[in-house]
Amino acid sequence: MPRLMIIRSDKIELPVLHLIGKEADELGLECYVIGGYVRDLILHRPSKDIDIVVVGSGIELAHAVAKVLKGSHLSVFKTYGTAQVKRGDMELEFVGARRESYHHDSRNPIVEVGTLEDDQNRRDFTINAMAICLNNDRYGELVDPFGGIDDLEELTIRTPLDPDITFSDDPLRMMRGIRFATQLGFYLHPDTFDAIVRNKERINIITRERIADELNKIMLSRKPSVGWLLLDKTGLLPLVCPAVAQLKGVETKEGRGHKDVFVHTLQVLDNVAATDSAVSDDKRLWLRWAALLHDIGKPKTKQWEEGTGWTFRNHNYIGAKMIPAIFRQMKLPQNEKMDYVRKLVDLHMRPQNLIEDTVTDSAVRRMLFDAGDDIDDLMLLCDADITSKNQEKVKRFHDNYQLVKRKMVELEEKDRIRNFQPPVAGNEIMELLHLEPCQTVGELKAAIKDAILDGTIPNEHDAAKDYLIKIAAQKGLI
Repeated sequence: MPRLMIIRSDKIELPVLHLIGKEADELGLECYVIGGYVRDLILHRPSKDIDIVVVGSGIELAHAVAKVLKGSHLSVFKTYGTAQVKRGDMELEFVGARRESYHHDSRNPIVEVGTLEDDQNRRDFTINAMAICLNNDRYGELVDPFGGIDDLEELTIRTPLDPDITFSDDPLRMMRGIRFATQLGFYLHPDTFDAIVRNKERINIITRERIADELNKIMLSRKPSVGWLLLDKTGLLPLVCPAVAQLKGVETKEGRGHKDVFVHTLQVLDNVAATDSAVSDDKRLWLRWAALLHDIGKPKTKQWEEGTGWTFRNHNYIGAKMIPAIFRQMKLPQNEKMDYVRKLVDLHMRPQNLIEDTVTDSAVRRMLFDAGDDIDDLMLLCDADITSKNQEKVKRFHDNYQLVKRKMVELEEKDRIRNFQPPVAGNEIMELLHLEPCQTVGELKAAIKDAILDGTIPNEHDAAKDYLIKIAAQKGLI
């Protein structure tokens, strides 16, 4: 039930919020901080973006604030009736209170000037509909008509109005609900959950770019499996990411079943999320996508082999080939980020094969060469991929994994293999052997590279040149 509260917090006593209230008073406007900032204030979560709703013209108040807020920059979006004031890493978003209505075939609302009540009614969830007054005579007063403060206490995601109407009007709110549940560790109210199930097909009117944005936020959550499980349980999964939905299920033959690849995949994803704090910010999201998609080739490669059981031969290779199409379909980047995911999917079995076999210097050198600067991320993914319930097997894998890592360090220090180029370049080969550009030059260069990776010669110019002369003589080139 709504109740009158006065919020006392350092986050509401910011000088900039008092300044906004003062300017609003001078213009005779009601104004409130609303939405995510209020939610995060009560949850003691960090928040930089501050949304201000004005009963009247948000643009007028933004102009007044920008005029007195030194070092700020004002951007006005007249079409949407909004304005933004930025100073440093702080963003203030101003909008006039509005009422919204929708056509069935679009999530773009018909907007009219409205009251604070109208504006709160249009919000997606009760925890995002709370507003705090900034006017001097009511400063800090919480306006919470839907009991959002109670839902925060009860860790509940619930819509302010009829959830069927909320989700039918703007189906992206279904993704946002799942994202908030994942980020905050909340649960979906049964009415909210059931309405997502009923309205799931409406997600098809949402652009893939907006869906991808919500999925990326789910992926960067502390435990991203929560979001993917909710996508599955609500029926949204095959609509937003059909390739991942195809990982589900266990087939049994002659009493033998394989592991559920979907369940295993989510374990790997959570394992990566729990251990990737040292991964650079620009790679962390894409390492998690690699974890989600590392076994994406298994449904296409699954076979029953007599005497062996279920096999997924070359699933890493097939999976890597699938990545560009999956990224295109989901409107994920078609650039080096995709290449990074494809590379890790392709190589993710390499460390495991080393762990299971004898760890030779040659095999470790080749893995270092192929992974390049992404070797540490590959090893993190490999470690996360160990999800067996057989603790003896897990211990053996982890022990061998540490052996591989030690050998990697030793060989990298000695041979400088990571991202190396053969020390005798193509131009020097042509000059020494009086050759024109041709296939033979490439073959000789590859032979030198293989000799270094196999440990036949050291990664040094003179040794490589002597080896070149030797193999050129064997081929009758000199």
